[in-house]
Amino acid sequence: MSTNPDINPIQFEVIRNALMEITEEMAIALRRSAYSTNIKTRADFSCAFFDRQLQAVAQAFTQPAHLGSLSELVPQAIKTYGPENMGPGDAILTNDPYRGGGHLNDITLISPVYSNGELLGYVANLAHHVDVGGGAPASIGAFQEVFQEGIIIHPVKLVHAGEMIDDVMSLLLAQIRSKRETAGDFRAQIAANRTGARRVDELVQRVGADLITRCMNQLIEYTETRTRTELARLPKGVFTADGCVDNDGFTDKPVNLTATVTLDDTGILFDFTGCDPQRPAPVNSTYAQTFAACAYAIKCLIDPDVPVNSGFYRAVRLITPKSSVVNCSPPAPVVGGWETQVRLNEVIFRALSSAVPDQIAAETKGMMAQVGFGGIDPKSGNLYSYYETVAGGYGARAASDGPEAVQCHGQNTENAPIEEIEINYPVRIERYELINDSEGPGRFRGGLGLQRDYTFLNHEVSFTILADRDRWGPRGLLGGKSGLKASYLHKSRNQKRALGSKTTVELIPGEVISYRTSGGGGYGLPYDRDPQHVLDDVRNGKVSAQRAQQIYGVVIDTSRWEVNQVDSEALRSAGKV
Repeated sequence: MSTNPDINPIQFEVIRNALMEITEEMAIALRRSAYSTNIKTRADFSCAFFDRQLQAVAQAFTQPAHLGSLSELVPQAIKTYGPENMGPGDAILTNDPYRGGGHLNDITLISPVYSNGELLGYVANLAHHVDVGGGAPASIGAFQEVFQEGIIIHPVKLVHAGEMIDDVMSLLLAQIRSKRETAGDFRAQIAANRTGARRVDELVQRVGADLITRCMNQLIEYTETRTRTELARLPKGVFTADGCVDNDGFTDKPVNLTATVTLDDTGILFDFTGCDPQRPAPVNSTYAQTFAACAYAIKCLIDPDVPVNSGFYRAVRLITPKSSVVNCSPPAPVVGGWETQVRLNEVIFRALSSAVPDQIAAETKGMMAQVGFGGIDPKSGNLYSYYETVAGGYGARAASDGPEAVQCHGQNTENAPIEEIEINYPVRIERYELINDSEGPGRFRGGLGLQRDYTFLNHEVSFTILADRDRWGPRGLLGGKSGLKASYLHKSRNQKRALGSKTTVELIPGEVISYRTSGGGGYGLPYDRDPQHVLDDVRNGKVSAQRAQQIYGVVIDTSRWEVNQVDSEALRSAGKV
């Protein structure tokens, strides 16, 4: 509700929701116009509206991981390019990781919004493109500097007065393998911004620019007040936790992460002093990615009704050592920054678990789990690239099991259906299934991991895994056990070999990559789990009867599908679990 007596509370709520719906309509336009599976189906994008002071006003909550990228990148890009150089119908493009961006695949398009000849603000959308050039299809891999990862786009004008600048588009597409999809996705981004600008102008014509401007300012103040009020309700103290990325892709040395979260009368502060220095390896998070991890953590702790805009972002305070794996400097590679960013979220939540245990889940798959492959399509003779992330188990919670096979934390993308993949790309998915016995045991168990097997029948392919978790599975909380670790297998003829979590392999026809993600960690002691829940898991094929007895102390009579109460009570009482 508005606290400004000059603004009618009903008007305030109507305009507030109208601005949010504009960004949501932008998201719909982008998704329905896009060509690539990663955008049109998996929804790997976000949209936002900024006022003329470059404050975030409204944001479609498609990808929480993009929270930091948009709020950091858009103001920096506009200041760098110069707002005076952007007129009606223009749009600038950028993916600069060291000016507020993430990895190079995340490309942002920014357009000024004019109404009645007056600049009102900017609409922007960020989309993960399936390929931006570089050393491997889909532009992911174990690279040692950012220049190997693909094209770096300093803010450049792609659209002038409503018309695409063909020379710029040609220059971009010359660097990229998947030209048809990329061109289509760029046009979809342009359509989304045009939709947003048109809807903002329509709103101005209905209620006037002055009222909208006052409501935007009030919305930001309102959001800041609500955010700080919510944070003040949390327990005060200093909370610390450690974690790591299993390896950096070139050495077996773990990438150490540490987070100290301070909750006091000034709000919340995230301090990442002690995280490892940046490496010439695909494990470096940009400042914007780390900022997004902190913003996402705050969003999870407060009332979900609190809007996301600059008022919310003002509460995000962090200390990130320069040239570290959580705030890297050029020319550090950034392609795997999201792997580190997701794991950093796990460390933050583990720190907060002692403060608000009922609000924190056990560890999740804790990685983006990226897949990229490409080659020459035998039907068309053209180069192609494909990109996706593979789901895994979510951590158990204080009152429920973790969900199965989901994208975790700020990732929030959808799982690509095998039918769509096989129709549009020369690949066959041989297996797509949950991995039984992969859960982290506990009073509430973690979600199951996922297996996805890829094979290519009639052409050679370059296949990249950019993931983690193949050394240690996700940890449990309050006595819960770890989930099964991930594994990545290369099958050729009658042989199979384990692959590292950050590797590129060249496949010949008929070979298979089996991609198996980790299960989520458990919450609470396994022998406190309700025997009926254990029985349900066994009947559903999620947990074996042997595991039920060994780990949970529950003896299942599989001939009658019931719990043997006497033997189970004796087993648990004897402590043989």
